[in-house]
Amino acid sequence: MIRVAAYLPDGRTGPGRLAEVELEATVTGPAELTLPQLTVRDERGGELLDPTGPLVHDPAAGGGPLAGAAADQQARAFGITNTAYHIHRALHFATRLLGQPLPHLLVRIGVHNAPKRWGGGHYRLPGAATPAEPYDIAPTGEIHLGGGRTFLHGPAGAAGVAGPDGAARYFHVPAHNASIIYHEVGHHICRHTADFRVNRSRPQGEQHNGKVALDEGTADFLAAVLLGTPDIYGWHRGHIPQWDPRRRRLDPRWTMAYLRPGNGGQAHANGTIWASALWSARERVLTEGGNPDEFDRMLLNGLTRLGACEGPVAEERDRRNRFSELLRELASADATLAPTLLAAMADHGILPEGRNADLRERMQAGTDTAVVT
Repeated sequence: MIRVAAYLPDGRTGPGRLAEVELEATVTGPAELTLPQLTVRDERGGELLDPTGPLVHDPAAGGGPLAGAAADQQARAFGITNTAYHIHRALHFATRLLGQPLPHLLVRIGVHNAPKRWGGGHYRLPGAATPAEPYDIAPTGEIHLGGGRTFLHGPAGAAGVAGPDGAARYFHVPAHNASIIYHEVGHHICRHTADFRVNRSRPQGEQHNGKVALDEGTADFLAAVLLGTPDIYGWHRGHIPQWDPRRRRLDPRWTMAYLRPGNGGQAHANGTIWASALWSARERVLTEGGNPDEFDRMLLNGLTRLGACEGPVAEERDRRNRFSELLRELASADATLAPTLLAAMADHGILPEGRNADLRERMQAGTDTAVVT
């Protein structure tokens, strides 16, 4: 066991509570940490981890281009341990509920920083993708986290260092942000359960890296569960109003009336509808005295049921993109929770029959377009 530093979710806006935790991990390189189900590596080089001692590093307000070399090195080392803690936690959550482990996951930090810095994250399989990957991607999937690009500003006393105006300034590094980490590991869970793009039927090197709305929405919902808040992106999107779809907050009741047709980059927005409906259903189960594990297990088992069906690839790809199809699989996975699930989903316009466009038309015909909170 190794003692490391990480941010623990505390339900508040911000990176979380800084704490020391123990991980069953081994330093396997100067910037690489390996656990039973994952490997986390900073691809930018440098001697970041000492295999002979504890790995309790200072977040150093994210480090970044305005920090000194020592502070930036501390921030990068902290990013490795923080990422390892959160992904280990997410994989343990999935393993416990599924009853079996997911395939090994490789996480690369600091990628795509040229010709300009990248501050995002994505989940990759071996196949065509934009931006092009400079690595041979592991067939079981990888998470890539950028090295950071922007600064977050908050009130004095918040996590960060004081800027010229006295406000706290934090260089936003995805490896320090649990919401991004949890969202990306959510895609790994989806790939090895629902397999929305039917990649099991594709050649190993020709995997489809596109994400459908159900994939994005399920990843957002899992992030909300693991963070304990529906405002999963509140830290780095705090400047966006809570009612704005770009905030992707889950407790407004986003309905199928907001579904954006077509494939023109709408997967995140449409996924928020699914995530919001899942959040409503889970909250209703809790209000009625239900166990949150039962709901989460129903979701993961439903995803597995969806991905277990076999058929022509084109037909399966279309079927697995339908909200109604996944809803039916969830309801079949737990007959006890099914009535509560179906009632909550219906409030969002998601029914167990009908194509996505049909559900959108029904909801628009019966409601106005105001978000109900």
